[in-house]
Amino acid sequence: MGSIVDAANGTASGKKPTVIFVLGGPGSGKGTQCAYIVEHFGYTHLSAGDLLRAEIKSGSENGTMIQNMIKEGKIVPSEVTIKLLQKAIQENGNDKFLIDGFPRNEENRAAFEKVTEIEPKFVLFFDCPEEEMEKRLLGRNQGREDDNIDTIRKRFKVFLESSLPVIKYYEAKGKVRKINAAKPIEAVFEEVKTIFSPEAEKVKINSCSIL
Repeated sequence: MGSIVDAANGTASGKKPTVIFVLGGPGSGKGTQCAYIVEHFGYTHLSAGDLLRAEIKSGSENGTMIQNMIKEGKIVPSEVTIKLLQKAIQENGNDKFLIDGFPRNEENRAAFEKVTEIEPKFVLFFDCPEEEMEKRLLGRNQGREDDNIDTIRKRFKVFLESSLPVIKYYEAKGKVRKINAAKPIEAVFEEVKTIFSPEAEKVKINSCSIL
């Protein structure tokens, strides 16, 4: 018999997960940094964008609606993304998650906290100038249909108008950890490590005390 999963907010272990929101404009390098955090600190990386793209690829009615909204540079309805994130959390054996690219706006944020009853431990914000992000996006070759100049600029505009109020909300609660993402990848990760290392040390100390 399998584990009982709390449909609203549990993991497969039945424990409420630790969640860190990872925010930054398109091309800020947050996906790359998340991969490093997973490798060094044992988190599971959930990319809202990847989950949405997988849904599009599935060819479902939901996927078609998501595809049309992304093409227009619009934000996908909260309940769609939250449902995909919940499913991913519930089906994973880990209890600590990086949620990348969500919440995209205040409504996303409020809906996530209300539905899941989870408040993030903190928000990791990759701060990068628009010119640098644009240069990176146009330079990468991932075959992404949303990487053309017009769509990129629409995405910047949506990010500035919608995501910055979320960052300000958590800033007021002392929960934002801002990273200078304009630096080279290795230098950015050195800064990221200073945020996660104290937590990693605590885990090591607790493990030693049990032994």
